[in-house]
Amino acid sequence: MKLTTTAFADHGVIPGEFAFAVIDPATHVRLSTNRNPDFAWDAPPAGTRSLAIVCHDPDVPSRGDDVNQEGRVVVASLPRVTFCHWVLVDLDVSCREIARGAHAEGVTPRGKPGPRAPHGGRHGINDYTAWFAGDADMRGDYYGYDGPCPPWNDALPHRYVFTLYALDVATLAVGDRFTGAEAVAAMQGHILAQASVTGRYTLNPAVRL
Repeated sequence: MKLTTTAFADHGVIPGEFAFAVIDPATHVRLSTNRNPDFAWDAPPAGTRSLAIVCHDPDVPSRGDDVNQEGRVVVASLPRVTFCHWVLVDLDVSCREIARGAHAEGVTPRGKPGPRAPHGGRHGINDYTAWFAGDADMRGDYYGYDGPCPPWNDALPHRYVFTLYALDVATLAVGDRFTGAEAVAAMQGHILAQASVTGRYTLNPAVRL
């Protein structure tokens, strides 16, 4: 099974069109068009009963002390943790592609509704749900895809790993409100095949990709 996209090359730079935010010379960042990339794949293995997609960033700072602070830098050597940007499960096994913008188009304050998604799928909540929990204007359940928005002062460029899973169950054993970590845990023992595409992104103009 192979996963492809026309949005960016594997291990290449993700265009701002698919990000939550882009660089702004005056304010560091501004909100972007936040479209989901397009994806296509070949036939999954025999016995596949559903498909799932997860996008995660494994390069998120483990401490927020220096994040987006004037005159400070998030050093590349800081230990990193994972942030989930998209979790989509229960896709019909006949589905072979996802179009650009079919699951996300623009930033939605307080999050897009869910869990229902095209092709019989269910969206989980991404980790912007926890990130904005203390923001009165933005807090809410962020279902579906929301793209890259790494700290604008991070010395480390971030990776965004999109993984397609072929599963031997038609419905993943998660409730209507579930996280990426919960979905991946529920997949264990049911994965027949998987394939990934990775993109890179930064909001720090001093970092070269």
